[in-house]
Amino acid sequence: MTDIYSERVLVLDFGSQYAQLIARRVREQNVYCEIVRHDITAERIRELAPQGIILSGGPSSVYEPDAPKCDPAIFDLDIPILGICYGMQLMCERFGGNVRNASAREYGHAHIRISDPTDLLAGLPDETDVWMSHGDQVEQISGLFRPLASTRTCPVAAMRHVDRKQFGIQFHPEVTHTPLGSQILRNFVISICGCEGTWKLGDFARETIVRIREEVGDARVICGLSGGVDSSVVAALLYRAIGDQLSCILVDNGLLRKDEEAAVIAEFSSHFKTDLHVVNARERFLEKLKGVSDPQEKRKRIGYEFIECFKEEATKIKDAKFLAQGTLYPDVIESGAAVDGPAAVIKLHHNVGGLPAELGFDLVEPLRDLFKDEVRKLGIELGLPEDIVWRHPFPGPGLAVRCLGEVSEDKLAVLREADAIVVNEIKSAGLYRSTSQCFAVLLPVQSVGVMGDARTYDNAVCVRCVDTDDFMTATWSDLPYEVLARISTRIINEVKGVNRVCYDISTKPPATIEWE
Repeated sequence: MTDIYSERVLVLDFGSQYAQLIARRVREQNVYCEIVRHDITAERIRELAPQGIILSGGPSSVYEPDAPKCDPAIFDLDIPILGICYGMQLMCERFGGNVRNASAREYGHAHIRISDPTDLLAGLPDETDVWMSHGDQVEQISGLFRPLASTRTCPVAAMRHVDRKQFGIQFHPEVTHTPLGSQILRNFVISICGCEGTWKLGDFARETIVRIREEVGDARVICGLSGGVDSSVVAALLYRAIGDQLSCILVDNGLLRKDEEAAVIAEFSSHFKTDLHVVNARERFLEKLKGVSDPQEKRKRIGYEFIECFKEEATKIKDAKFLAQGTLYPDVIESGAAVDGPAAVIKLHHNVGGLPAELGFDLVEPLRDLFKDEVRKLGIELGLPEDIVWRHPFPGPGLAVRCLGEVSEDKLAVLREADAIVVNEIKSAGLYRSTSQCFAVLLPVQSVGVMGDARTYDNAVCVRCVDTDDFMTATWSDLPYEVLARISTRIINEVKGVNRVCYDISTKPPATIEWE
């Protein structure tokens, strides 16, 4: 069996908002890529034995006293290096070049002229568009480097070491705004680093199934199901590995989407035939949410109650030793849980150590090396229906954070119906796969309307639909007017208690995707 981890590229993270995106783009070349902290030692890199190293961008200036730096001995390892933006400037400074604050800063689209179309820039046209995001730039390179490309205001937009496989680019190849960025990364990973592309999800599934069997033995594993793609893929993978040793728990908190409970029950009791435990806790959750309007307090109460429900049901399952969770690679990175990863904790993710230790289970986290798009591809490999695999993200607290203000059964009923219409119309228009997330929000306001000959004073619903590659930034979806019109007409006509529908045209940032 092929070792899918036999080839790897390391991304040294200098605080870039695009570090995860770089890793994802490298993996698209079928090469395993992981993010490590910027100050990892050269000795540790030698132990990890990567085929290549990428120095990420970052918000700092290399000439600032406390600017993050890498171990200078990294440049003396016989490993190809690609510096992106800040990473290029760091490389330039290391070898005696000069970096300064640019008089003409470049943010957004730029046009580069390529003077040396070999190695890193092989196969690219003489001129191409790229995405810039920098206030500093390389003013002068040492005699150890030669320029490969320039823009109108940036004389060294790309460079390479004259003797070593070390390259720098001032622009960002990882973003979609650089149309030929994937070709540049492919040139680096495949042609320069010599990778053959051993990271394949079919092999990942086979290796993971073998590893789960060895780890679990004949013990029972509990998996929490939410209806989302992550928990569904975990359950499908475990079922392939251990069959009837798997028990699944679905906590129906009354905050699920329309028909979600029925869909999960059908999939995991008939298709996969797992030992499925459904906990009806609707009244329990609603009681805990009574009188609560603050979003964070809602999240806390829902999270606590979920753990209590899960614990109670888990104790009823005999011989259970392991708990499976849908932890993904971004969760691990952002929680600071990766061994060599960035040390700063961005957030404590609910999937990383989310359930308390007193449950007494050992954790099984088969997806902790994967990004979301890889999880979806794995779901297809495992035979999950496309309806589950391509389901839009759904927040952990469910409809509670889309029902603004205090949550009640009546409000949830209105929201559930409105939300189902939004999703149904987006699917009917063939836009579900091309949009990233669509849903309805019930606003805590009423407005005057006229229905028939009667005056109404009813609820307002806001429709939210966004496009994004990474969910760190998002733009509102430019839906056709006729789709918006059908959504509005159906909600007002079919959902009792709604007389006004709005469309959210806010980007992230400054807004978030969810309203709470």
